[in-house]
Amino acid sequence: MNGWSDDTEQRRLSEPPLPPELSPRRAAATSGGVPPQAARRPQPGGGPGGYGPPQGGQGAGSGPRRPRWSARRKIGYTALGLVVVLLAVSVSTYFWADSKVRREVDLSKVEDRPAAGKGTNYLIVGSDSREGLTKQDEKDLHTGAASGQRTDSMMILHTGGNGATMLSLPRDSYVTIPAFTGQQSGKRYAASTHKLNRAYSDGGPELLTRTVEYNTGIHIDHYAEIGFAGFVNLVNALGGVDICLDKPLHDKASGADFAAGCQKMNGQQSLAFVRQRHQEADQDLGRMRNQQKFLSTLAHQAASPSTVLNPFKLYPVIGSGLDTLIVDKKMSLLDLTHMFWAMKGVTGGSGTSMTVPIANANYMTANDGDAVKWDMTKAKKLFGELKADQKVTVTGN
Repeated sequence: MNGWSDDTEQRRLSEPPLPPELSPRRAAATSGGVPPQAARRPQPGGGPGGYGPPQGGQGAGSGPRRPRWSARRKIGYTALGLVVVLLAVSVSTYFWADSKVRREVDLSKVEDRPAAGKGTNYLIVGSDSREGLTKQDEKDLHTGAASGQRTDSMMILHTGGNGATMLSLPRDSYVTIPAFTGQQSGKRYAASTHKLNRAYSDGGPELLTRTVEYNTGIHIDHYAEIGFAGFVNLVNALGGVDICLDKPLHDKASGADFAAGCQKMNGQQSLAFVRQRHQEADQDLGRMRNQQKFLSTLAHQAASPSTVLNPFKLYPVIGSGLDTLIVDKKMSLLDLTHMFWAMKGVTGGSGTSMTVPIANANYMTANDGDAVKWDMTKAKKLFGELKADQKVTVTGN
């Protein structure tokens, strides 16, 4: 008996010890005190062979549980993808639009410029350029076929700390055209007194800018010009512009023929509206009021969500506007956007629309016929307020 016990004890001592995890005591401890044999008993509802956790439960044999934030990750990736797409579209649109801008006016050539004031000043010009028009277009639009180019409208748009001020300058304003060198002849011409629109016909945008600066003392930061064809195409791309008239309007010379009330004008009708002046008692001044009203409304519609958020409408509007819009060499797309938003602000009531103060709207000149004389006392005060970016207190006509 003692021999058997000694042999058994000898064999036990000669065998290698069990790993801790296989020790019966360790197994019992890790299984909550349940002996290994009991832990291996079949469990109700278990898997094959009756072992394992109940069906549908999470056991050691199942795969890792999916993170609770996986749905958030999907949303995040989707949002990131949309941002990347929008960024790519925005960048491509910017370069496409920038390539269409016609930066043809070199304001660095303007002589004897006044010092820059506060705020930003845009000289906005509507010319009678027939560029892009066929003979039939000239007939349909009642533009005639006059050679050369003149200015149909001129406005200074000032933006600054007191909102926007849109100041119209009558094309028949009797002003001093400073000395200049002819673009074609190279000949030097002495200063003279003529109607304002002669400056453009004599020396183009650069001489017009110099003449405006010379007579107002206001430094022009940017120049923008649009001709007949560009104006018509822009309005048509917008789908027309909504205008309300207090009274009927008829002018055979421009082709204007409108009833009183609110109506949508297409490109051809819009050009007739902004060019008519024979029905107005004050002619050119009345036409400028219509031009201010129309351009502000056009800018408001062009910047509306129905245009900006609709690519099928936005791209044609941008393309038609930039194809014929002539600006200065330093005009950026951001400057153009700022200009249009300022024009929109005038319509929205956050700005002022006015005409330079007039002393005599029927001033008879020696060589140029009827002209418009400014009220220089009021005009100088107004120009000073704009230069200093102060609140405008002067009332125009």
